[in-house]
Amino acid sequence: MSVDLDDLLGRCTFPGAPADVSCAVSGGADSLALLVLACRAGLNVTAVHVDHGLRPGSAREAEVVADAARRFGASFRAETIAVAAGPNLEARLRTARYAALPPGVLTGHTADDQAETVLLNLLRGAGWRGLAGMGRASHPILGLRRCETAALCAAVGLDPVHDPSNDSLEHRRNRVRHELLPLASDIAERDVAAVIARSALVVAEDDALLDQLAGEIDPTDTVALLAAPRALARRALRQWLTPHLGGYPPDAAALERVLQVVGGQRRACEVAGGLRIERSARRLSLQPAAGSSPAR
Repeated sequence: MSVDLDDLLGRCTFPGAPADVSCAVSGGADSLALLVLACRAGLNVTAVHVDHGLRPGSAREAEVVADAARRFGASFRAETIAVAAGPNLEARLRTARYAALPPGVLTGHTADDQAETVLLNLLRGAGWRGLAGMGRASHPILGLRRCETAALCAAVGLDPVHDPSNDSLEHRRNRVRHELLPLASDIAERDVAAVIARSALVVAEDDALLDQLAGEIDPTDTVALLAAPRALARRALRQWLTPHLGGYPPDAAALERVLQVVGGQRRACEVAGGLRIERSARRLSLQPAAGSSPAR
């Protein structure tokens, strides 16, 4: 497969040069391609490798990243984290990895990863936000395919690290990657991953517009909420409550309870996170639920 670096770069969404950026680089093809393209874009790049220490040879993976960083003119930093084996290991590894990475770090997720993310979110019952997938601000190579990042590495003489955990069907994402997407492509007789990734981009643009419209509604004013389309009222309430719930949006059932308070069917209701929403004189207020600390 021939590779045109400038063509690939033209489909990326890196910030303008000469910005300082950090790139999470595991040593796999996707993250190495991220590193190469970020350097090609004229950015001041720091490649950050996080060693989970869960398998033999992880130190060699850091050396692969360090060598690539030196070759393409990037700085390098290594971080080590310790995560004990146990339930939900994949989720705990992700949390620990992002805690070790700097804010605003760029990651090497591709269009294939985007398709997998959208399907996983759909399987969890996600709404519009989940179907929009990952945003492009911190995922600048979402416009590229996995086969293209592998071809790029081959073209510039990089030998990516293979993570055997990506082959294990114990992880749900891997089942989506190795079973669901190939089956869906076979049924549709087309490349379904590309279709889903394009759909996610359209949904993300619509989602941003809806957020803007919802942001114009006072979420504590029941008159304004009742006058707005129900979908926008629900979104305005979600925007209001999410920061008070540790950054996690309220679920659909909680929002329906709040909307009942808005409409006067209930005087108050509780949502997860120790919050109570009360209605008085056509205004909503946040109060601590019984036995909880005061809402902030």
